[in-house]
Amino acid sequence: MSLPGALAETTLAKILGRFPVTLAEERDLTSPMSPAPVGHIRIWRGDRPVVKIVNVALVVPPIGLDSHMIFAFTAPSSGVPHFTLDSVANGENYAFHLDLIPRIDLATSLPYLDEVYEPLTELYQEVSKREGLTPAHLTPRQYALMSPWMLVNRATEDAFKGIDDAVDNYLTHWAALVDKGVDAAGTAQRDGQHRELLFSPEIDPVWKQTVRLLGEEQSESVRLALVSNE
Repeated sequence: MSLPGALAETTLAKILGRFPVTLAEERDLTSPMSPAPVGHIRIWRGDRPVVKIVNVALVVPPIGLDSHMIFAFTAPSSGVPHFTLDSVANGENYAFHLDLIPRIDLATSLPYLDEVYEPLTELYQEVSKREGLTPAHLTPRQYALMSPWMLVNRATEDAFKGIDDAVDNYLTHWAALVDKGVDAAGTAQRDGQHRELLFSPEIDPVWKQTVRLLGEEQSESVRLALVSNE
């Protein structure tokens, strides 16, 4: 298994082993450029505290793409962040994206910052300085939709091999927040609006690439699986 695939599968197994969810959907993703499937989408559902997990994998050797994404969504009214990991190889280049996605306005919520994110600060700063990591090319609008503790980098192979500890620490901290809850509540309205922007083709150019690979219908089905808990 590839490095990005192994990282994603290990992380996913830890989430599935900890929270009561049931596999609700699993289907191949196809492309005009390949007679065989180019990936899959898997969706798990639960009641609480984790209500939906989406895993999307796209592996297309002819174009050097090896991409694995996990989103674990907490309840619409929860204040606990959503967890996300992207692990990617494009030819000999690696990249990753790791974050706990905020559920309330951080600029007016110092107690939430201290409870949810401050415990990650030392690790975030240490990882950000590691040799072999360079900043990914995101727009300011994309950064505005995530947390300031987001780790999003391009990586050499050796640097990518070394991020397992960061992923595991972010995941462990997130799982503890899920277990105990946080002293703040989100709203379904805010969560819906946020996810519409987070997965908007107008903001994230990855959706144009996904349309080229999968076609409009399949790409939109993947996007909608991420936008809501339906």
